[in-house]
Amino acid sequence: MINEAQIAETLERAARPDAGRIEEIIAKSLEMKGLDSEEVAMLMGISDPGQISALFDAAQHVKDEIYGRRLVVFAPLYVSNLCANECLYCAFRVKNKAIVRRALTQEEIAHETGALIDQGHKRVLLVAGEAYPKQGFQYILDAIETVYSVKHEKGDIRRVNVNVAPLSVEDFKRLKAANIGTYQIFQETYHRETYAKVHTSGQKRDYDWRLSAIDRAMEAGIDDVGIGVLFGLTDWRFETLALMQHIKHLEDTFGVGPHTLSVPRLEPATGADLASHPPQPLSDIDFRKLVAILRLAVPYTGIIMSTRETPGMRKETFALGVSQISAGSRTNPGGYAEDEEMDASQFSLGDHRPLDEVIRNVAELGYIPSFCTGCYRLGRTGADFMDLAKPGDIKAHCGPNAVSTFQEYLMDFASPETLKVGEDLIERTIATMNPIAAERSKTLRSQVINGKHDVYC
Repeated sequence: MINEAQIAETLERAARPDAGRIEEIIAKSLEMKGLDSEEVAMLMGISDPGQISALFDAAQHVKDEIYGRRLVVFAPLYVSNLCANECLYCAFRVKNKAIVRRALTQEEIAHETGALIDQGHKRVLLVAGEAYPKQGFQYILDAIETVYSVKHEKGDIRRVNVNVAPLSVEDFKRLKAANIGTYQIFQETYHRETYAKVHTSGQKRDYDWRLSAIDRAMEAGIDDVGIGVLFGLTDWRFETLALMQHIKHLEDTFGVGPHTLSVPRLEPATGADLASHPPQPLSDIDFRKLVAILRLAVPYTGIIMSTRETPGMRKETFALGVSQISAGSRTNPGGYAEDEEMDASQFSLGDHRPLDEVIRNVAELGYIPSFCTGCYRLGRTGADFMDLAKPGDIKAHCGPNAVSTFQEYLMDFASPETLKVGEDLIERTIATMNPIAAERSKTLRSQVINGKHDVYC
């Protein structure tokens, strides 16, 4: 699946990209049919300010054409930081005595869920360290059921995505039966030698078992999957081309690639010195290039930007291809209901702002914050989603659903300042939509204003 020799050869051939060839690649990217590894390698090598500007402009155009001016919003829900692995970059590593270990009870998970609902969230990413309490994997299934069961006056969690340890095909089938949205797992690094150095014990040390997890998930019928790299462990150019190989493998094998890509960079973590001293850090300019290149290379795949990054960096990447963001995040079990970040977090955050402030900032930038879960619930996942996305038809659903869920948030949770900014933005956004999307948006918004929630098309 990952051919390191091929990656090395590709990088060597692309070491000094020709200016004319760069122009051709950027022009091709505007056709929104993707790029191959050779083309990605050449774009990674550019340093000329004019070429970088052209790259960024192309990424913004493609992002706006496919996704429109919207950003999907979610929050991670950490239910446990118990772990059996020794990953040198992670605070959850099994030998780390500097953090408080905790697995939330189902009652505590319900309290966390309630706190997220009361902020205004509608979708969460359930996260756990790679060891479970005595219930084993059933603990995760129970946690998902608990999240879905919590109903508050102003809503509930409508979709649970999951980031947990690799599973067997049979357990992936159980996970699918729990009504999850996307299954997400990161290889961390695709470089085998580096992988062995930073994963020194535990099941996670098995590179191939982890790499093949997405195959098993898709064999089990989970057709929305998310993959990613923890940038900073080795050369970002290698990781990006390996990511492209992984995507191609999934497309060749299952007919569809990942639903999302995540691009976290190493951030300081309690008791994990490596996290504070990345072996090969990814610079800010290369990070922006990375986001833009991925948008052009796999135009119909969502790109997630976490709260590892600062507000300033997150803002810059919105225009370069990011389509989903976490907001108001905590990375320690119990962090929402207890409203504190204990020495139990997986890593340090770069963006500590509460959800309402993030929403207002996003709206001020002209993006509709979307809490939509319509595609999951209508079966528009996997290949079915891509069949709508590639001809551009998905915008006729995503735009109106973003408007209706944002209107819900504004009415139920927004501060007066955010309410004003949001209402103005919705009016301006609908005015720019095509007639079909505009009419759908007006209809759904009217239903929300008149007291009906959870409407989508």
